[in-house]
Amino acid sequence: MSTSANIGDLSALAGVGSKARPVHVICLGLSALDQVWRVDRPFAGGSEKIKALAYGTLGGGMAANASVAVAKLGATVAFWGRAGNDAAGHEMRSAFAAEGVDVENFRLFPHGRSSVSGIIVDSSGDRQIVNFRGLFPEAADWLPLEAVARASSVLADPRWVEGAATLFREARSRGIATVLDGDMADAEVFERLLPLTDHAIFSEPALAVFAGSADDESLASVARFGCRVMAVTRGEGGVSWYENGQLHRQAAYSIEVVDTTGAGDVFHGAYALAIGAGLEVRAAMAFSAATAAMKCRHAGGRNGIPDINECLAFMRTKP
Repeated sequence: MSTSANIGDLSALAGVGSKARPVHVICLGLSALDQVWRVDRPFAGGSEKIKALAYGTLGGGMAANASVAVAKLGATVAFWGRAGNDAAGHEMRSAFAAEGVDVENFRLFPHGRSSVSGIIVDSSGDRQIVNFRGLFPEAADWLPLEAVARASSVLADPRWVEGAATLFREARSRGIATVLDGDMADAEVFERLLPLTDHAIFSEPALAVFAGSADDESLASVARFGCRVMAVTRGEGGVSWYENGQLHRQAAYSIEVVDTTGAGDVFHGAYALAIGAGLEVRAAMAFSAATAAMKCRHAGGRNGIPDINECLAFMRTKP
């Protein structure tokens, strides 16, 4: 087993930051709108009305947040996904565009319904969440697969299975790296997508449900699907991964945590960018861990994401 002492060559990222080395990432999957109410106390149960101290709407979704991370870091990125032609869909589309994300293939279906969550956050930070997953066609035959030829890498989460499989098959046929955000999903979803995946990065809960536990032995069992890299993010425990049959670890960066919301999504976006820039896996893991750590110093899933040069400067200050 190796550790993270030698993080590898990061020079390609400096080229991305200076625009001398263009990197383009396609992110496909879930975009959701979170409506957040902050309260003194949560609902106790039954019929009740409570007063909100604050309210806001925030864009969310795994691949959606990853695409914003890629844009903020300094590469070009397109988000491919589905929403309804409703107020929530238009708000999400505007938020993407404001961050510099290409939304040409973020389709707002006339008879669809966008994914929306209502979140109650009390003074201790505990949450009560109700989520509507959205209603839209599963078919992916409208995706412009010829555009995949421009991509340096592609990323998908497991929320739109047909879209992810279609994108990954096309990328594989062109020799373009595929990155799967292994969040919670049914086993049959992973059984369909993992054989098309080069880099599978699970959350601990998702790996535990899929493989029976989140330990390193269970992670190693994912090798049967033929992935080049199998990884699991462990929050403060860093990230573990297998590559060429060998176990590696990247420690988490020490920071003062304000909010971990979206940290895993940011990690995945940074990783897809780094792999697209040609970094070795060890360097990509270190860069992604640093990017996610910097986000955690700020509240909100998209606030505090650094650009590449800020991230590289941060990494130089850390052991």
